[in-house]
Amino acid sequence: MRSISDAAALAKDGDVVEIEAGDYAGDVAIWTQRKLAIRAVDGPVRINAMGMSAEGKAIWVMRGGEFSVEGIEFSNTKVPDRNGAGIRLESGMLTVRKCRFLENQNGILVANKPDISLFIHDSEFGHNGDSTGQTHNLYVGRIARLVVTGSYFHHAKVGHLLKSRAASNYIAYNRLTDEPGGKASYELEFPDGGVAVVVGNLIQQEATTDNSAVVSYGAEGTHAQNALYLSHNTLVNDRPNGGDYVVVRKGEPRVVAYNNLLVGGKMWKLPAGSVEQGTVMTSWEDFALAVRQDFRPKRAAKWLGKAVTIPAGTLPPALVDAGMSLTPQAEFVPPVGLRKLAAVPANPGFSQQILP
Repeated sequence: MRSISDAAALAKDGDVVEIEAGDYAGDVAIWTQRKLAIRAVDGPVRINAMGMSAEGKAIWVMRGGEFSVEGIEFSNTKVPDRNGAGIRLESGMLTVRKCRFLENQNGILVANKPDISLFIHDSEFGHNGDSTGQTHNLYVGRIARLVVTGSYFHHAKVGHLLKSRAASNYIAYNRLTDEPGGKASYELEFPDGGVAVVVGNLIQQEATTDNSAVVSYGAEGTHAQNALYLSHNTLVNDRPNGGDYVVVRKGEPRVVAYNNLLVGGKMWKLPAGSVEQGTVMTSWEDFALAVRQDFRPKRAAKWLGKAVTIPAGTLPPALVDAGMSLTPQAEFVPPVGLRKLAAVPANPGFSQQILP
């Protein structure tokens, strides 16, 4: 078959589309099947849009049923309305695994439809955005569910590293770091509130950031259910003029925080009535090589072994049944991916790897 676009036109419901490793220039496509698996074979597939797009929207426009995409790199799409995406998800369910989204106006852009679900695993999002602050590495509309694990978000162009309006969010075991030269706004934003379970992540704000908050919740609205859970994250504030680790703005959500490490700034203030235990304010010297974003703890760190036990029942049963946990079950392994933990974490923060 000559092109990816030909495969998209010919694929039937239930097919597996295998794309041979290599470079595909300007090969944009529209996928509308009810069920489809798309994967690279014999190595990575790199789609360089060369500024082109399908329907003036994205490298791939996906609408229909249940899709999975694995091993594809999406780069360099631009559209006149400055909203071009690597993938534009307009309906259905999408699982993305081992993919890369680089130098697009949006990495993935998801419509506002309550029946959409998006699952992202072991993937990279970097240098996406058009420098207006309106486009992001990942921009998720008001959908049912977002799950992101084992993934690496960095260097958004003025926009956010990860922005989600989903009703339910599980952001676990990821690296969201703006890094030297980065000018992202928020590192993690839930503008419409909702239920957000944020566990085992490294989240870092760079000195050149355009915003003072690392995590922002409820800046624009709310959902029917609103709660923010923060557990075993390492939050790093490199902003020289100060900044807020977490800002909660709208409504009266339940806020629960256990075993989070705070590095750099001093502004840690949760709303009245929040549940908080095991928070540690520490310094760069407690980590392997913080100047190079290596936040694995040194053995000399005084907070090792100080994680508090998270009481059973803290997370509602419906969230547990959906596969979520406040006690980390894994940890991030660079550049992308996870390592399963053999025991309950003894230490606060995202990493249980102890250096000499």
